[in-house]
Order: sequence, then structure tokens, then C-alpha cells
Amino acid sequence: LLLLAARQAAPAAAPQDAGQLQLRPMRPAQEGPRLQPPLPGRRRRRRAPLPLALLLRRGHPPPPRPLLRRALLSPEKKPRPDHDGRTMELGGRAVPVDLVVEVLRRLGPRGVLDAAAVSRAWRDCADRVWRVAEELRLRPAAAGLLGALLPRCAALSRLVLHMESDVDATMLSCLAFSCPSLETLEITMADKAINNMTGEELSRLVSEKHSLSILKIGGCSNLGFLNLSSSSLNVLWLSDLCSLSESVISCPNMSELSLCFTQQSTECTDLVSLMDGLGRSCPNLRNLHISSIQLSNEAVSALEGANLRGLCMLSLILGSKMTDAAVASIVRSCASLALLDLSGSSISDSGVGMICKAFPHTLSRLLLALCPNITTCGIQAATAQLPLLQLMDCGMSLRSNLQNEKQGAYFGEINGRIRLCPKLPTLKKQPMRQKLIIKHDNLKKLSLWGCSAIDALYVKCPELIDLNLNTCTNLHPERLLLQCPNLKNVHAFGCQDMLIGAIKNQVLLC
Repeated sequence: LLLLAARQAAPAAAPQDAGQLQLRPMRPAQEGPRLQPPLPGRRRRRRAPLPLALLLRRGHPPPPRPLLRRALLSPEKKPRPDHDGRTMELGGRAVPVDLVVEVLRRLGPRGVLDAAAVSRAWRDCADRVWRVAEELRLRPAAAGLLGALLPRCAALSRLVLHMESDVDATMLSCLAFSCPSLETLEITMADKAINNMTGEELSRLVSEKHSLSILKIGGCSNLGFLNLSSSSLNVLWLSDLCSLSESVISCPNMSELSLCFTQQSTECTDLVSLMDGLGRSCPNLRNLHISSIQLSNEAVSALEGANLRGLCMLSLILGSKMTDAAVASIVRSCASLALLDLSGSSISDSGVGMICKAFPHTLSRLLLALCPNITTCGIQAATAQLPLLQLMDCGMSLRSNLQNEKQGAYFGEINGRIRLCPKLPTLKKQPMRQKLIIKHDNLKKLSLWGCSAIDALYVKCPELIDLNLNTCTNLHPERLLLQCPNLKNVHAFGCQDMLIGAIKNQVLLC
């Protein structure tokens, strides 16, 4: 045994005296063998260990088991959990990955992209955010960002893009082959960006996205034609349309359609055929909004032939060729309208009377801005005969000094969104001094912006919240009476200082 211990302790050392053997004390077995560095220039030869059975036969205790790195299986620490319980090191501490992912979900897309560039662990967390993202709002400056990001968003259902670069076929292909669960797609254009989408590309995009139900695209001046067919499309908004040679929209489940055409003199879309085809291709249409200078009595008459009896909201604006005959067609074709917008038309007080007789129990929002043939009599009749009215817009309908007024723009409300319409030339000059009396129990918003022909105003509306008197330049402070206890917002831009003071005093008294 002593000889064996000496050979294991110093196999390469030779005794100084051949006749005398130097012995060294053995180390305890639990401490393990002492490691010595090999001699320089000489490779240490490793001896094979003795079999365990031989050691036990000679009376040796079994060698200690090597210490393996199984810290996660030690009794003082919990076993490693599944995927949802992983941790990552942040500042020397272990943080659950789920917590990091939840923090990243509250950041914007740019913040998540920056976090993915930190390390592999952060990139894995960012990938988890993209995989479960359901809504995404981006301002891409190039189509390459969409090509790299959208394939990761497998669960994406709503995508809103404000394009700062041009829209081309590459971006549309990326949208078509990514996001299989996409339900809502909105594309708006920046000032210098151009939408190069053609009618064929739009048709292919709609046909390939079987789950798409809401589609809103701006800057559609290069489409050329419309030929859309989809059984899932429910809402369609297209703006900046120009000179469509063909307009076919075959969507049986569509409930809302908004088509805004440019106001260029070269715009020549055939709205008569478009209106006529809506009844056959979109029988379930409930909300219809069309903005075009080509709107006329013939186009509205074609809408009557479409037999869209289920319409609840109808907006036909900027049609200066529409007269009371168009109102008669609307009354015959629509059974129960809740919103009617004929801003920019040439209807008169007679047309307003027909509207009041046709929809006294359903109409709650009436917008007649930029209608120069309407007088205070028509406005007072509408507020008196429509008990459910909540919104009334008569902006720029009662004007005087037409030659001195500059062309501008106005904001109006339609279907919960803001639209921008230019002022149109009027057909006749309103009387200089007009008195307007409005009494209503349910009216909440009243807009009289730009009604410079009004010099006396009396408003008694207990539920009125918002009153717009912008640029009512001829309204006298001593001839203003407001009895609106719930009035919160009064707009008086461009009014006289004395009028503004009178408004403040009466609002405070209410």
C-alpha cells in the first residue's frame, strides 16, 4: 500500500538514494488528490484509474463523486420552470421574462426595435412581443421596415400605417403575404408621400385577404378603376379618388362606404352608374358617404333606383348641382335616416321642409353647411319639427357681403370623424340682417360658423353643450341671448370683442 501511494503521489520523481525509499503521508480521501502543474517541456502521462471492484476488494473506500453543476436541481433551489417562467439577468438580478415582455408591450414600435438590438435575450423578448401583437401603428420611411417586421406578427389583426415614403407594389406584396389574421388596414399618406397603388393591385390585395373587414386608404389618385369583390369586407374608405373609368364594388356584407373624390376640374367619374350598382352589389349598406363635385340630381335618382332602404346615414356633399329634386329622391328611397348631410348643395327651405316631414322620428343629425339657398326660416323649421335632433350644422349658409369674403375651409363632423371641405360659390345673396330663434329640448351641438348675415340670435336649448359662432361678424352683443345651462364650449373666433364679453357674461350667468 505504501508503494502504491508513493507511485501515485510522485510518479515522475526518482529517489535520491537507490537503496532508500522516501515516503510521503497520504491526504485524506475526502479532500481529493493534490493537483501539481506538469513540468515544463514534459508531458505528464495520465494513468488509468483502478476498477472500483478492485479497490473495494483491497479495502479502499469508494472515491468521492465529482461535483456536477446541477444547481437548478439542488434542494435549496426550485427546478427550472417552463417557457413562461424564464428569467433574464438585468443589473445583476434575475427578472422574469414575462415581466420584460409586458414592459416592452407598453412601448411603441420604435422602442421595441431598439430593445431588440441590445442582446440575444432582449431580441427574444422583442420577438415574443411581435408574435402576440394584435394592433400595430407605424410611420415607416421605407418598405424594407415592413418587410422585416410584418412576417413576425402572426397574430396581427389591426395595422395602421402613416406612410412617409411612397406606396408601391413591393409594400403591397409584403402586406398580401404577411399577417394572415389581418382584419383592419388603414393607410394614410404624409405630405410628400405618393400612393402609386393601381386598381389592379388594390383588387388583388382585397381578394387575397380573406379576413379583411375594414379597409381605409388615402391618396388613391392613381387607381384608375375600382373592381373589388370580397365577402368579408364590411367598411371601405377611399379618399382622393380621381376619374375612375370603372366602379364596381361587389361586397354583399358591406355596411359602410365612403368615397371622396378630388375637386379637380378634370374629375369625370360616372356617379350615376356607381350609384345604380350599389343596390345590387351592396344590398346591406347602412352608411354611405360620397364627396364629389359631380353629384347631381341624376346621381341621387340612381340611388333611389338602387333600393337601399336600410340606409341610416347618408352624406352627399359638395354637390352644388343637387336641388330639392335630389331631396325628393332621398325621401322616397330612404325610410329611416339618423344622419343626413347635404352640405354644399343648392337645396332651399322647401327641401328642408321635406326632410322634416319624412324623418321626424329618426333624424338626430342634420348638416346643411354651405347651402346658400337656406334662410333662417328653414333652420327654425328644422329645429321645431325634428324633436330628436342633437346636432345641427348651418355654417356658411347665412352669409352677407359675398364679394368681400375670402375662400377658405371649414371643419364639420360626420360619422365621428373630421372632414375638410372648401367653400363653394353661392347662388344668391342673403339679406343683411336676419334674426334667428332656436328652441329645442334635445339639441347638444349647434354650429353657425360664418353666418355673417345674422345680427340677432336667441338660443334656448337646455341640453346644448357646444356652440360655434366663429366669424359671426355682424352679430350684435345686445341682441344675443343664450339660455343654455349646460353650455360648456363656445367658439367665437373672429368675433367682436364686445360680443365675446357678452358671451362670457351670459355663460357665467347660466
